[in-house]
Amino acid sequence: MAAGERARARWTRTFRSLAVRNYRYYFLGQAVSVIGTWMQRVAQDWLVLDLTNSPVAVGIATSLQFLPTLLLGLYGGVLVDRVDRRRAIIATQAAAAVLAIVLAAVTLTGAVTLSMVYGLAFLLGLVTVIDVPARQAFVTEMVEPDDYVNAQALNSTIHNAGRLIGPAIAGLLIAGVGAGAAFSVNAVSFLAVLAGLLRIDSTKLRRAESVTRARGQAREGLRYVWSHPDLRACMLLVAVVALFGQNFRVVLPVLARETFHGDAQVYGWLTSALGAGAVLGALASAARSTVTPWSMLLWTFAFSAANFVGVLSPVLGVALVAMVALGVANICFNTLARTMLQIGTDASMQGRVIALHSLVFLGSTPIGAPILGWVCQAWGPRFGLLVAAVTSGAAALVVLPMLQSSQPDRGRGRLLRLWTASDRRR
Repeated sequence: MAAGERARARWTRTFRSLAVRNYRYYFLGQAVSVIGTWMQRVAQDWLVLDLTNSPVAVGIATSLQFLPTLLLGLYGGVLVDRVDRRRAIIATQAAAAVLAIVLAAVTLTGAVTLSMVYGLAFLLGLVTVIDVPARQAFVTEMVEPDDYVNAQALNSTIHNAGRLIGPAIAGLLIAGVGAGAAFSVNAVSFLAVLAGLLRIDSTKLRRAESVTRARGQAREGLRYVWSHPDLRACMLLVAVVALFGQNFRVVLPVLARETFHGDAQVYGWLTSALGAGAVLGALASAARSTVTPWSMLLWTFAFSAANFVGVLSPVLGVALVAMVALGVANICFNTLARTMLQIGTDASMQGRVIALHSLVFLGSTPIGAPILGWVCQAWGPRFGLLVAAVTSGAAALVVLPMLQSSQPDRGRGRLLRLWTASDRRR
């Protein structure tokens, strides 16, 4: 096959889920909205730092946004397994838009206080309890099982393209006219995702049978994951990486201000570099057709190594390169973890298993963010990156013998396909 034909085949394989009309509308709406979401995240972090000059306060604000997931995440998954996921997403996105409008209004009028930011962050967290598992599980209704990996990777691509574009725009807006403008743009961006959801043809969705109400359904999700060694190992890695390694919103603004003596624009550059790497990683993941626990383990080690490079970065330019590498490793790890959980889970359990992932992935932030904020305040942001490097590397070493004992053939180096659409747990 000629080089041009191979390139076209790879391009087609990478973007194959976009051939599905419903997924295409969903993808385009999310592509616009996620830029506004990242603008708000950067603006909120900088606003809190500006109001308090305290990295701990930034960590608290981040924690409050994810605390509801820690407290209620499993029950959100139970609800997602019971309701129409498309309608649930429409409701949660509309609620998030209202909260963005309120935050923009109080900031633009100069009435904003730290307690207001804390309160609105917590309310957005309540919305996230339903929104995150609903959106991730909804992907399985739009595409065929063979395309789950691809669709999840494309979702990661737009999420991280937003991380690339949104912070850069937010940095310019904050420096020029203030954080309120970034919040306003985010509020408007929700129109795109709502329009995409409303244009989806619900008759073409592959809906899972709704789970009837019963006692103990949240605990059932826990037992399900614990009884499958691969899923259990996946959750352990996600827990450690999320708890100590993915609090970028706490570490990076302090790194920009204290280490490189910059302003919101420098913070935007660091976050955009992270997003650029994540886009590259997501596009590479989109071309995959297989998922193995060993590939996820390798990306955990890569995540640890990239954080070590960040620790040792002497100048901003090297730090930006480190952020690109960190973005690649981070998104490859996250995409593989989410896809393993989806493909390896029975359709009737997807909402609860994804909600458990969200609880671990997002719910760890209320614990990890203040810890990392305290570390950065006491010893500087480089120590925050060092904590991420050491803990993620240690977690990978702990999981290694677990995978070797449960899958001895793979432990000897033969990477087999973990799941297909028809051969396991379907």
